[in-house]
Amino acid sequence: MKPLSGIRILDFSRVLAGPMATQILAELGAEVTKIERPGTGDESRSFEPRLPAGESAYFFAFNRAKRSVTLNLKSERGREIARGLAARADVVIENFLPGDMARLGLGYPELSAVHPGLVYISNTGFGQTGPYRDRNGYDTIFQALSGIMALTGHPDGPPAKTGVPVSDLTSGLWIVIAALTGLVGRAAGGRGCHIDLAMMDVQVSLLALAAARLFALDEDPGRTGTEHPGRVPSAAFACRDGLWLHISGSDQHWPPLCRVLGLPELAADETLRTNAGRVADRARVTAALTAAIARQDRAPLAEALREAGVPAGEVNSVREILADPHMQARGAVGRFAHSREGAFPALRTPLRFKGYADPEIGCPPLLGADTDAILAAELGLGDAEIAALRAQGVI
Repeated sequence: MKPLSGIRILDFSRVLAGPMATQILAELGAEVTKIERPGTGDESRSFEPRLPAGESAYFFAFNRAKRSVTLNLKSERGREIARGLAARADVVIENFLPGDMARLGLGYPELSAVHPGLVYISNTGFGQTGPYRDRNGYDTIFQALSGIMALTGHPDGPPAKTGVPVSDLTSGLWIVIAALTGLVGRAAGGRGCHIDLAMMDVQVSLLALAAARLFALDEDPGRTGTEHPGRVPSAAFACRDGLWLHISGSDQHWPPLCRVLGLPELAADETLRTNAGRVADRARVTAALTAAIARQDRAPLAEALREAGVPAGEVNSVREILADPHMQARGAVGRFAHSREGAFPALRTPLRFKGYADPEIGCPPLLGADTDAILAAELGLGDAEIAALRAQGVI
């Protein structure tokens, strides 16, 4: 048994944050029904990179283990079917602009009037209130507006986006938190709720340490590259072979670091025994470490540091980390079998249970693959009525 077995989720979300969340919930055992537009479906089905049979690897990354129902929400019959499916769901997740679902008769007040136990999550860019509520947004827009982009990059370079779509990904995780919190609250209080989850709010919440510097020091933090603003050493250094090694240490790591690097003069300097002293003398410490590390190859240096108890990590590429023996031992990469594309690799949902079955990698659905079966089994529609709905463009 999986921990979310028996939970039903109706998913109106598209592209990344919402689909990522519902994929996690699906692989944890929830039954997720994805509502898509007839003909085109979730727009990410057309995103690059594309596979030989035409499917999207982008769509594959966030839509595993779900059922797909095509439904034209612009039609009254389509909306009526959606309401019927929502009445059987535990959780509804949507990422329309504020007010759009209400105009379709699918807002929280309408659905909860019929189903008081419904947990309803509205994941929007800027939230249900505030002067920006009607704005559209994309991951990089939220990175820019939130301050994350201003913090990313090197001090002498321009702002940079993060290497992964951090705004979408972290928002997806918060949707999962919202769904699970709503379900726990319902179990305790007996009724559902509406959760207003803004991607912009999520991004600003990630500024906790940067905001702490502003609150404590009245310092507006800037870009620091790979360095940590409050810890020395904590940075990536170039090794003799051109590879990069990231070292991050506290006071207890300073003596063994100096010993491995052959820097007895730094180890003997009383002013550098504490992090505060090293932060105050950051330029001298960093220059000495940079020169010493540049004289050594990465692999033996990394092993020597780890043997001495100093935290060190190779700066890996995506290919390198997915081939790493530790990640292989952890089973980070698995596969699913797709009817059109065949066997395809996928990253596992990173939870391992004792007491429940572990998440299994599911297969992304073909567009509308489950429409007929769900309408028949869950809403009691007959073959003739389903055929008529298809002919009318409702499904």
